[in-house]
Parts: sequence; C-alpha cells; structure tokens
Amino acid sequence: MAKIISLINEKGGVGKTSSANAIAVCLKHKNYKVLGVDFDPQGYFSFSVGADTREHPTIYDVIKKRVSAIDAIQHAPVLDVIPTDGLLGNVEREFSGAGTERMLKDALKTIEHLYDYIVIDSPPELGLLSANIITASNVVLVPGLSDGYSLRGVIQVHETISRIKQAINPELVLGGMFLCRYYPREELSRVTKETAAELCKALNMTLLDTNIRHSTVISNAMTALQEDIIEYAPRNAVVKDYIALVDELFERGIL
Repeated sequence: MAKIISLINEKGGVGKTSSANAIAVCLKHKNYKVLGVDFDPQGYFSFSVGADTREHPTIYDVIKKRVSAIDAIQHAPVLDVIPTDGLLGNVEREFSGAGTERMLKDALKTIEHLYDYIVIDSPPELGLLSANIITASNVVLVPGLSDGYSLRGVIQVHETISRIKQAINPELVLGGMFLCRYYPREELSRVTKETAAELCKALNMTLLDTNIRHSTVISNAMTALQEDIIEYAPRNAVVKDYIALVDELFERGIL
C-alpha cells in the first residue's frame, strides 16, 4: 500500500507546490512507483508535471463520483498524476456535513495498492480541501520560507493538523518543517532558522536539518519547461537539496 505524503501550509508562495513536485520526482528516481495528486484548485502542480486538464478527468470528477480514481490517473511527462482544475474550488460550497473530510481518503483507497508513494499538493488555506488532505495522509510536511512572515501561520497549521490527527487520523505522522529559499550567507535566513527551531521545539515538531535554496533554473524547469528536475539539472544545488531532504526523511524513518 502506498504511503501518502502531503505538504501543508496556509500561506501561498512558500515552496509547497515546487516541493511536492521535487519530492515526488526524487522518489521516482529512487525507483519507487509514485503518483502525484493535485488538490489545489489553482492547478500549479498539474501544470508543473505536464498534465492535461482540458481533455482528461480531474480529482474534482473523482470527488463528484463522475469517474473512478484509476480512470483519472494521467501518465504525464514528469510523473503519474491525478490533475485538478478550478472546479475543485466548488467543493467548499457543494459538500457539507459529517464525513465530507473523508472524500479524498475514500477515493485514494481504491488506487493506493498501485503505488509506493502518493504525494499530494494542497491549497494555501485551511478549509475543507486541506482537511481532506490531512485526513487522507500518512505523513504531513510543512514547508516555509526563510523569513519571519512565513512562520506566523505555522501555529495555526500545527493546530489544524493536531486536531484532525486526534479526531480522525490517529496514525498521522507530522514529519516536520523545512525551510525553502534559504540563503546560508544571509543573516535573515540564519536568524529565521533559529526562530523556526524555537517555534518547532515549542510545538514539539521536528525542524528538518535540510534547507532548500533557490534556483531560477529549477523554477524554469517546473513552470516553463515542465521537465523532470533531476533529468534537467542533476548538478543543480536545489536538486541536490531536495535529494538530501528525501534522504533525511528516509534516515529519520518518516518515509
């Protein structure tokens, strides 16, 4: 059965989608069978792996039970994915009541035997979509930027994860937080790392050792070229960072 990994943060622009893409690609290059699931109506993850969202079923169609999850899997250029589109944003209005936070979990149960890992990208808000993601996950990771502003929402994210873990998903593992766009030569990044360490200690959450630097080459590979980042730039510093992050997650027994 697949281990389901999600990346959660209520702030946008913290490297969530790029990290979901990179972690999935790193796992693929370790010869695991990997599926990406785009559960963000913005659809950036779908785009970054080269998915077609115009002529192909999406995760919204799966949630609406128009198609089965297996029929929504698309063999995109970068990796297998169940894509999304803007219609997923309707879920907050269309579904309510008991059990609605389990829709994604129930859908993925039908295909989790096909993969070793399923990586889910999430929207930048803590609503029904994020609740579904946390409920469906085995491991949650929290990416954040190396600045003080991105740390402000971590407490609320932690509270939401903890609440769902206690009420619905007791086996959930909070894998920890890691910093993106980290500049080791800049004092702000170093100070933010220290603040993040104090915050994680107070929340009893792991701050992962690996930091992710920034690279326009990798951003271009994902957003413009829709390329596998390891194949495109194997010696790039950020590619090496993500490989190190995945290795650390294995060493810690999180993956």
